[in-house]
Amino acid sequence: MKKLALAAVFAGAASSAMAGSYAKGEVEMEPVVVVEETKQSSSNAGIVVPLLLVAIIAAAASN
Repeated sequence: MKKLALAAVFAGAASSAMAGSYAKGEVEMEPVVVVEETKQSSSNAGIVVPLLLVAIIAAAASN
């Protein structure tokens, strides 16, 4: 009886593991191109922040 129950468990596990189709899907999707517009800022923070940092360090060093 134990062997029959064990065989039933293995059969159930094997059937759920093999669920699905082996047929190749014919679904083809075209890639979506996402274009983001960038905003131009009037102040260039890439140069302003380091210049302010240098000015603060220079002011602190002069005291």
